[in-house]
Amino acid sequence: MNKKLFMVLVPLVLIVMAVNVFFFSGDDEITQNEEETSDTYQPPEENPDIEQEYDVIVLGGEPEGVSAAVSAARNGAETLLVERRDGLGGLMTYGMLNYIDMVYGIDGEHAIGGIFEEWHHMVGRDDAFDIDVGKQAFLELVEEEENLTLLLETDINDAVVEDEQTVTGVTLENEDGEQTIYGQRFVDATQDADFAVMAGAPYFVGGADINLEDRRQAVTLMIHLRNVDWDGVRQTAEEEIFDKAGVTETVAWGFNDLHYEYETVEEDTRLRGLNLVRIAEEGQEEEFFINALQLFGVDGLDEAEVEEAIEKGIRETDRIVEYLREEFPGFEEAEVIDYPEELYIRETRHVYSEYMLPMSDVWAHADHWDSIGYGGYPVDVQATSVNDFGYVLSDPEQFAIPFRSLVPLEVENISVVSRSAGYSSLASGSARIIPTGMAAGEAGGLAAQLAIENDMTFRELSQDEELIEELRQRLADQGAFVEHFDISYPYENKWFDESIQFLIDYGLVVAGYDNDLRVEEPLSTTHFANLLSNGLARMNEDAYHEFHEAIRSPFNDSEFAEGVFTRDEMAEYIISIFEDTSIDDEPWAQALDLNLIDEEVYHRIPEDDELVRKEGHYIAAQILKNYQ
Repeated sequence: MNKKLFMVLVPLVLIVMAVNVFFFSGDDEITQNEEETSDTYQPPEENPDIEQEYDVIVLGGEPEGVSAAVSAARNGAETLLVERRDGLGGLMTYGMLNYIDMVYGIDGEHAIGGIFEEWHHMVGRDDAFDIDVGKQAFLELVEEEENLTLLLETDINDAVVEDEQTVTGVTLENEDGEQTIYGQRFVDATQDADFAVMAGAPYFVGGADINLEDRRQAVTLMIHLRNVDWDGVRQTAEEEIFDKAGVTETVAWGFNDLHYEYETVEEDTRLRGLNLVRIAEEGQEEEFFINALQLFGVDGLDEAEVEEAIEKGIRETDRIVEYLREEFPGFEEAEVIDYPEELYIRETRHVYSEYMLPMSDVWAHADHWDSIGYGGYPVDVQATSVNDFGYVLSDPEQFAIPFRSLVPLEVENISVVSRSAGYSSLASGSARIIPTGMAAGEAGGLAAQLAIENDMTFRELSQDEELIEELRQRLADQGAFVEHFDISYPYENKWFDESIQFLIDYGLVVAGYDNDLRVEEPLSTTHFANLLSNGLARMNEDAYHEFHEAIRSPFNDSEFAEGVFTRDEMAEYIISIFEDTSIDDEPWAQALDLNLIDEEVYHRIPEDDELVRKEGHYIAAQILKNYQ
């Protein structure tokens, strides 16, 4: 996060936290698990005997998988939950990612209910949670369901597929050997959609949907400490020793000058500003978790690269803690407790589904007829190298997750509810968070039982409006939030609205935390050229190679490079790039004749004046649509 964004973020975070305190101070009724969970994790002693066939098999004990399995079981399905680790919670518990990225929707109210809300209540209803408490809460949710069998420390070896597309079973392996278990419906809650891919579901990796195949967002190794003086941290924030920061009783954030003042030793690593969590359970030693160490260039699907990154992160962690002890008041006595078993990997696969949620839906606060939950977290595009800092594409208030996004193409009897579900690579920057994922999981588990009851596939269910409405009603009955909504969005119904949505689907315009594209600012030559160049690169590589030199060659003239387009200069520029013809005395009219602009923008700009961004956005979108 850069300094300008931080100035915007601090008041926003304070407002969100104030809302959080207000909302959770009431006596909201919780229908399940009204008591908070024990702070001692008590793992199952051994795996139970299992049947050869189940109604629903959920693969992956991530939070999404717990939600899916509990939901299926509560609705009458004999359910098997399979997890490769020795406990539940996945990245949240084994990667120590215990700060919860909450979704606050309309009017700043908590937008995720149902099973997530139950679990959140069990762990204290705060912004962060104790790891053992979180793990125990997931386990208790599972163990309370009579129809639900949990199988831990079990690997998924293969999918059993009939007729080349219908999933009927899964081959598992654990200390008891390899066995094949059959099911009527399957829910893939693994982080990387491993089971769906085994079954033949199509997918892309990283940003391949916008021609950024090699994009690898930073991964993170969490830092776990004891003996941090919270008053010292607060004092450091107040004195702005490492730039502005915020501190509450349980979390701290900011300190962005650490970006520049700490020098990493390991290659392709960086310390960013701290996101710091304090866990202070009564009668126990305080623990502290830091999300700040970034590692670059890691292929999250390559086990060897992941292991190497963990080792590198451990070495850098030791140096970071040494630096903090010497330079950061409050950390003088800090010690490492232990190291996470897993990396925080933000992105790998994206499964092609019946509806690929586009970034424009996130931007426009889109609702859907088959909505089964909400997103609403800032669209976080993480840095990909030490030379960039990432950015926030937009900060949506609330958008719907369609059930169709959980139904992969080309394979039957399976849904995907993890971060790898049917979201575009940009939309997933918001939709990938745990509360939204648990809402998707709850819907996927219930949908599995509903599909069985009606003897249809997930795909057939996704096309049946009457049954989708039944799904939504049953979700609401069990506490999930699925009400339809209508929220305005920036520039709605403006003449350039559709152009903005087109450009944002490719990440060509960035609105930040304030959702402001500064559309009335003068249109610089550089801004417009970047729209064209980056747009072609993300839509059509052949066109990019054909026109890139023509787009960039005028920038050899420093006056042009630092200038602002007038109407006719813009017309001359785009004609020179995309048409092999001489430019006449009326280039604006000529651009219209050549179909480089349309009647709408032609008549809106009758004089040869300086252009503003909204006009440039409209023209760029019109041109780029020809090269999709």
